[in-house]
Amino acid sequence: MSVETKTLSKLISEFFWREGFTLATAESCTAGHVAAIITAVPGSSRFYKGGVVAYSNESKETLLHVKKETLESLGAVSEETVIEMVKGAMEALDTDFAVATTGIAGPGGGTHDKPVGTIWVAAGNKGNVLTAQLSGDEGRDMNIQAATTRTLQLLLDLCQKQENEE
Repeated sequence: MSVETKTLSKLISEFFWREGFTLATAESCTAGHVAAIITAVPGSSRFYKGGVVAYSNESKETLLHVKKETLESLGAVSEETVIEMVKGAMEALDTDFAVATTGIAGPGGGTHDKPVGTIWVAAGNKGNVLTAQLSGDEGRDMNIQAATTRTLQLLLDLCQKQENEE
């Protein structure tokens, strides 16, 4: 765990403890890394309800309710898919917030249109979903780390936005 992810996780935890919201994760290419960082902070069980590692399209459909049409027309690595993953995680785990990741961590699996390192991440609540796309291949481990860090940053941004609206 990097200093950056540790700091982000601590700030996120403080927000959830203070506000009483709940959180879920839906991960594909990060395979549980985001959940591991969040739960590394003692007391995270007060707000973190669980997560789904949905590596296959089938698990994205059945566990997270990603539409088959979305996967067929836009692919698993798309903004629309990651948004549906966030919404599906909130529904499946009955939470106020969720984060999601989907992408091509590498070293294989890329295409001309979606090369290795193409990753979509999102953080959402009932009223808002923030997304970001990562690109560039720094190697599998670094791609996963970058996606994990960006996901946590998006979640913190969404938490701060929530606080400013209250």
